[in-house]
Amino acid sequence: MGAVAEVDESAVPDGPDPAEELYPLVIAVAPSPAERLRLAERLDGIAPLLLVADVDELRRLIAIPGQLPGPAPADPPDPADDALLIDSARSTARYGDREVALTRLEHDLLTCLKAEPVRVWSYAELHRSVWRDEGLERRADVQSLVKRLRRKLGELGTGVTIDAVRGVGLRLTDHRRPRVGGG
Repeated sequence: MGAVAEVDESAVPDGPDPAEELYPLVIAVAPSPAERLRLAERLDGIAPLLLVADVDELRRLIAIPGQLPGPAPADPPDPADDALLIDSARSTARYGDREVALTRLEHDLLTCLKAEPVRVWSYAELHRSVWRDEGLERRADVQSLVKRLRRKLGELGTGVTIDAVRGVGLRLTDHRRPRVGGG
């Protein structure tokens, strides 16, 4: 027969254990930086907020090591595949068998432009989406970032680039596959 220990009741805190309390958490999946910014503004103060670009990113964030199987190793991209791919987890851009590292600002700008490639983005919209500050329209910031990103897209050998639309703003264009065909 085992011994019975006495518990000092004054040493036990009143109420539930803080480690056992449940806290609300809002998790939102939004592919574009602009959408994540809008959600953050609308849900500010409601509950802690976790914003992710895609479900795979969410899975990586909430996975408990050893509990969930990791994602299956990805097949190496087919060099014949001519899609520009953005890897948000690694902050890289890939085209065929080439890859370049992206800074956070380059990643956010490219992701923003790629989310709606037909759209022409104003400098103010890009500044809000990438730098996340309201009321500023620093064209020089955007132009400097675009210059660096164009150079990296050129290193990849893709026909995708960022075109200026005079008097309006910028858009992502694939010069190998024009959107409007000639007659």
